[in-house]
Amino acid sequence: MSRIGKKPIPLPKGVEVKIEGNLVRVKGPKGELTHTLPENVKLVQENGHLLVQRTSDDRFARSQHGLQRTLIANMVQGVSEGFEKTLELIGVGYRAQMEGKDLVLQVGYSHPVRITPYEGITLAVEQDPQTRTTLIVVRGIDKQRVGQQAADIRAVRPPDPYKGKGLRYRGEQVRLKPGKQQVGKKK
Repeated sequence: MSRIGKKPIPLPKGVEVKIEGNLVRVKGPKGELTHTLPENVKLVQENGHLLVQRTSDDRFARSQHGLQRTLIANMVQGVSEGFEKTLELIGVGYRAQMEGKDLVLQVGYSHPVRITPYEGITLAVEQDPQTRTTLIVVRGIDKQRVGQQAADIRAVRPPDPYKGKGLRYRGEQVRLKPGKQQVGKKK
């Protein structure tokens, strides 16, 4: 049995789960998410917990057991607390600002880059008081969409391997390459 798949999913206060065959609806204070389970996995609700169980013991069912438990746990966490990813904008002259719901980046191109957030995602531009770097915060209830939106923003200007300029996840370590070396000169 999957160690992760066997763990029960606790339901926080204010979160409701409706199971309609293979369709799971999770509703909470931040919103509502739906997910369709595969045929070999079923969801059981008992004593304020959710349990993911396999209906058969074939290879596909075993492979889906832990995955489906994690996806449903992420849904429960998303509708109760939400998810957040933070990116840092590093570079002289690089700027980010909000225009309505859109994010406008000026990151060394000849034109500003406008990013429209996905449905259910909110973007914010903040300033870190300690390091004085510009932060771009991506928030939402769907973990996959939050991660995808953050990855799309980072792809506009990934960190430069020589100077480290660009967009990076908060806490991401960028290994810088050495620059040019003087070869053959004597001191």
